[in-house]
This record gives sequence, structure tokens and C-alpha cells, in this order.
Amino acid sequence: MLNLATFLGDAASNHPDREALVHDGRRLTYRELDRASDGIARRLHQLGVAPGDRVAVTCPNTPEFPVVYYGILKLGAIVVPLNVLLRRDEIAYQLRQSGAAAYLVHAPDHAEWLAEAEAAAADSGCERFVLIDDCESDGSQGFPVHPTSPDTTAVILYTSGTTGRPKGAELTHANLVLNAIAVNRQYRNEICGDVHLVALPLFHSYGATVHLNAGIAVGATLVLVSRFDASAVLELMAREQVTFFAGVPTMYWQLVRHAAAAERPELNVRIAGAGGASLPEELLREFERLFGVPVVEGYGLTETSPVVAMGDPVGTRKIGSIGRPIWGVQMRLVDLDGQVIHEPGVVGEIEVRGTGVMKRYFGMPEATAAAFHDGWLRTGDLARRDADGDYYLVDRVKDVIIRGGFNVYPREVEELLMAHPQVSLAAVRGVPHPSHGEEVKAFVIRMPEAPLTEPDLVAWARERIAAYKYPRIVEFVDALPMTATGKVAKRELDHSPFD
Repeated sequence: MLNLATFLGDAASNHPDREALVHDGRRLTYRELDRASDGIARRLHQLGVAPGDRVAVTCPNTPEFPVVYYGILKLGAIVVPLNVLLRRDEIAYQLRQSGAAAYLVHAPDHAEWLAEAEAAAADSGCERFVLIDDCESDGSQGFPVHPTSPDTTAVILYTSGTTGRPKGAELTHANLVLNAIAVNRQYRNEICGDVHLVALPLFHSYGATVHLNAGIAVGATLVLVSRFDASAVLELMAREQVTFFAGVPTMYWQLVRHAAAAERPELNVRIAGAGGASLPEELLREFERLFGVPVVEGYGLTETSPVVAMGDPVGTRKIGSIGRPIWGVQMRLVDLDGQVIHEPGVVGEIEVRGTGVMKRYFGMPEATAAAFHDGWLRTGDLARRDADGDYYLVDRVKDVIIRGGFNVYPREVEELLMAHPQVSLAAVRGVPHPSHGEEVKAFVIRMPEAPLTEPDLVAWARERIAAYKYPRIVEFVDALPMTATGKVAKRELDHSPFD
């Protein structure tokens, strides 16, 4: 039997009195977490949910999420975590597409949103709409973990849907177990007693693997954060003696921005991980300078459980590199014709195969077939590889700007702009142009009180980058739109024609 829920059972058996979860004054030991998840499994069974059924869950980063997550797995059912920011129609689509047998919701102090979620369940025909607090049951008698095979689906995670409707990636018990083990091996997180600061949303693959599954696997303590606020997070890190942090670039940006303007507490963090999007080199260096904590960059996607590659925290780190494939995973680069690129330094699309690659997209055979090339998963991400075998992420294929026939990679331009002393954060995308096809536009957050103007920044960039790459248009903004996972939502940036 290989069931992801055995991570929790083993931790509860080996460390029953160790704190598993900490959140807003609540503290659950591993024994308590295990029993609570048994209660959820028992209650779902009483409601008629069976092994193999899909159970959708909407829940922020509170103790209820791990309780329900492992309870569903113990029953042998499939967890379908939903983004907490989805609206009625979006929820209804994912409930309908997944064929959810039940929909479990935890929305404390959000009555209006709760009514919308209930309406979405009715729209989809999902008859078991259950408030998680009402679903809890006595788990003191235990609940036998349902035997599942390695290729049994454990979780269906919906992609962000850059084009069309989101697709549900089926991740198996083996996918998730092996990815969590490989992550711990890479981060050297086998140390019992680690304390994770969990600000990444657990409904997302990054937080679910790097924190939830990997942390529970080694009996770590998970300090849950429902809403990221740099000041509060730093205080929490110090108070709870956090040893491990993982975040997306916007979290690092907020931490650096706060630390540069206020007194920062002494931290006990031994290592930090970065993923979800490319971390600008200037931001990484500034974080390490301010906090004295090494940052290890990684790369992955929902369809790969998610981690594909990571830097080595012990060996020689290469700033800007996403490292090499983790144990059990292979990477390669291919050109536009699908031919494998062997030469170092040549940009190509990343393709992946190995233990973390999804089984398929649920109910979408055509999309599944299109996602694979000769047995390798096509990622849509561009990278180059150096002579040592280390990879460097370049950009998303779909984000590449084609200006006058030349390819412009937004990340390269963003890295340059971030090096300007008066630039705090930048996002670059293409906008329509009547003769060039696309023009390069930058959305920039200035440093506080910075007098930087558009002509100044355009002229500065023009001196430092090829003529076809520098942004001709700069728009200064107070904030950039963010997704629920903390990435810059470039699709929401202004896409008006060139003036």
C-alpha cells in the first residue's frame, strides 16, 4: 500500500506529542491532527463518500486544511483543492468538471462568500455541500487508511488556465510521496524539529508539497499564515523560531522592503526556498544581505507535483540558476521543431519526465495528448543549460515579446530594471504596435520618494541593453496585480495599444 496519508500516521506514531500545526493561538499535536483527520474520514464515510470519489475543498491556511486533506486521503478518496479566490461560476465549473461527490468549505467570517460557494455547489449539481466545522466527527477510535496503489490518483489540482478553462492535473500517491521525499532530501529537511513558516497557500502544489507533505513526512511543525503581511510574518518567524521558509518573489520583495525601512528581529531560519516564478537576482542578493539566510531557487509546475529542479544548498550555489533535476526527474531542452538541444547556452523549451509527472488531465484526453511529446511533458517554459548541467530559466513561451521579428524575454528586461537603484519592482509585457507587432512596456513600482521619471528610466535602460529590448513605454504604478499564490498577474496588466 502506498497512501500519502501514511506520512501523517507515521509522524503521529513516532512523535505524538510534537506540535504539528500552529495558527493564531491554536496548537495541534501530531496525535490531535491524526485523530481529527480520522474523524473527517469517518464523517465523509457516513455521508456516503466512497474510495475514488472526488472531494472538493475550499479552505485557507488554517488547521482545517491539513485535517480535511489527510482525512479525504485516508478514506481513499481524491482531494480537489480549490483556489480560495474563485468566484461562483469558476467554482461551479471545477465542481462539475471534476464530478465532485462532495464540497467541503471553511470560510470563517465570510458569510457573503459562503453563500456564493453554496450557490456554486447547487449550480454544479453537487448535493453534498458541507461546512468543514459541521463535518468533524470523533476520531478517537481511529480510521483504517484505505489501501491505494502507487498509480492511484490522490489529488486533482487545477492549473491557473492561461488560455481557456483550467485543467485538472491528476497527481498520484506515488507522484506526491516521491516528490516530498526528494524535496526533503534536497533541502536537507530530514532534520526532526524543523519549524516551517507556511505562507504559501496549501491549495497550491508548491505549498502542499514543500510544506504540508514534506513537513509532515519528517514530523516538522507547520506555522500557518492565512494572509501574508511582512511585519507580522517576521515577528512570527522570530517568536516561533522558524527554521525553514519558502516563498514566491513577491513575498521576498515585501520582506526586503519592510526590513529596509524598519528594525528587523533576529531570525533562526537556516534556509529559504524560492519558486513559483523567477526571483530577480538583485532581490535575492538583498534578502541574503539583510537576513543572512541562503536562498535556494527551484523550478516546477502543477503537472509535476510540482518540483522539477532545485539548486544545491550545500554545494556551490549559482545565483540565478534553478539548479539541476531533483532525484527521480529528468529534464531536457528542445527547439521549435522538437529536436533535443545538446549544446550549452542555447535557449529551448523545457521538457520533463520522471516520478513527479502527472498521470493525465482529468477527463481531457485531447489536452493530455497535447501536453506530451515523445513521452516527455511539455512545460511551455524556456531555459538554457550551462556546461556544468545547471539550468537557467529564461521565460514562459507565451510571455515572449516579438518586437520587429526579434524575441524579447521579459524576465531579462525585468532583471535589468530591478538593478536601477530607484526601482523597487518591475513587470514587463508586450503591447500591440502598428509596425513592430509588439512593443516592450514596463510597469514599475518606484522606491519610496524616488524622483525617477519615464524618460530617465528609458534612457538608463537604452544604455545597458540591446536596442530592440529596452522598454519604450514605462508606467509607474503603486502596486502590481497578484494571483492568490503571490505571482504577478501579467494578464491583468494594461494591454492598451501603443500611443
